[in-house]
Amino acid sequence: MKFNNENLIRGSKGLAVEELQIRLAGFRGTTWDGDFGPGTELQVITFQKEYMQLEEPTGVVDQKVFEALENFAREFPVNFDKLKCPCGECEGFGKGQFKNQYREGKPEIEAYHLFEYPGIHKAILQSYRAAQSYAKDPDFGPPFLTSGYRCHVNNKNKDRKSTNHMGKALDCDFVLKEGEDKRDDANRCDKFRGQLVEQANFQIGWNGRNKKSLEPSNIAPTWIHMDVRSFSKQYLQEKYFVTTEQELDSNDL
Repeated sequence: MKFNNENLIRGSKGLAVEELQIRLAGFRGTTWDGDFGPGTELQVITFQKEYMQLEEPTGVVDQKVFEALENFAREFPVNFDKLKCPCGECEGFGKGQFKNQYREGKPEIEAYHLFEYPGIHKAILQSYRAAQSYAKDPDFGPPFLTSGYRCHVNNKNKDRKSTNHMGKALDCDFVLKEGEDKRDDANRCDKFRGQLVEQANFQIGWNGRNKKSLEPSNIAPTWIHMDVRSFSKQYLQEKYFVTTEQELDSNDL
């Protein structure tokens, strides 16, 4: 079964809709439940307006939208070499350890889940692509990846306990312009977080369920951290994690 075999409209259901919802995770965004409802229609309309520049968006996914999604992926690539864990012991994306195990003395929630997921979640990667498109505004400049996967070995080497980066998160930043300093960087990151909240339906922090999250400025003052740790287990299945751009963009369902 192929993602781009047939048109998708409000009321469509199935794996192709689920893939669509993930590919448009950075255009408003909804849960990837395979049900093409009003939230998914808004994603499509937003993509048609903001990327395809349609004056009269239809909310219908036809061959022109499929082609635009392929162009979008080519225009805003994801460098997986920059996302690999730097520990030198795993192959870049952990060893699949500690599934359904949690930090001792902590509640059994995703923030304390010790699992080294098998790659990085597709929704956060697609959201980073959308972030690249939003950053074409001259106030920002192209973002670059600063951190991706961090396995337990890397955590131990850095005396770190957070598991967000075991497949659920990435960090990016902007190049400082001539004459700028960290305060300018912090102001730019704050402004960009606001744009991601408005355009990509992110939340600041982790209070809302099943929403993409940004670390607040008191934690990430001079970079952008985005993650999916607030999602329920059904949205964090291993099938959603990838280790190459080919997997990310595959039309096989």
